[in-house]
Amino acid sequence: MRIAELGRRTGVPVPTIKYYLREGLLPPGERTSPNQARYGEEHVRRLRLVRAMVDVGGLSIAAVGEVFAALADQDQEERGLVRALSTVEVAVTPVPEHEDAEAAAQARAFLERQGWRSDEDEPALRALVGVLGTAREVGHDRFWELLDGYARLCGPLAEADLDYATDGPGGWLEREEALERVVVGTVLGDAALAAVRRLARKQAARRRFGNPRADCGTEGSAEGGSEGPAADGATAERP
Repeated sequence: MRIAELGRRTGVPVPTIKYYLREGLLPPGERTSPNQARYGEEHVRRLRLVRAMVDVGGLSIAAVGEVFAALADQDQEERGLVRALSTVEVAVTPVPEHEDAEAAAQARAFLERQGWRSDEDEPALRALVGVLGTAREVGHDRFWELLDGYARLCGPLAEADLDYATDGPGGWLEREEALERVVVGTVLGDAALAAVRRLARKQAARRRFGNPRADCGTEGSAEGGSEGPAADGATAERP
């Protein structure tokens, strides 16, 4: 397909596709003339992956380039997946510039309680220190007490992430698909986890505190049917 058709297939403007080609985010097409190239399904797939990383994952173009450069340098499946995972996490994890000593001590104590190992400069650890430091700054010194509960929930999530990347505890996908799943599972998985957490928290709040008539929007009115005529009537009588 020509570049115009590639744009129509993916919904990405041609100037943006050309920019991605210049930045090395897309592999070159097959040259059919000095000024023309042909593109295939691998370009459609890669372009959609780039857009997912940028639009949903919030990665910068530079970060996407770093991820793809690292993925292209892999030589062994197991080692490649671990390195790819590390590269993606570095790209997507914001790291604070300054470190709070007490927050750092809380984070290290948390790791010790879990029996987890981590390098001091690992982005995820430094990000956790930043979160704990911010919590202390806003007066929530006990926020760190949530971490052990988070860890219990995240253990199975981590195993599920690895299963997705490798197609199960004992299986391996083709190299390219496995590496792509590492990227998608990390970038989109973080976004999905945040969304599911908010949905679950809303349901938990309703179970604990009830479903007040002031619940917003059409969602509240749709669920109001289970609250009986009195609730519907009260809503209808409001000015």
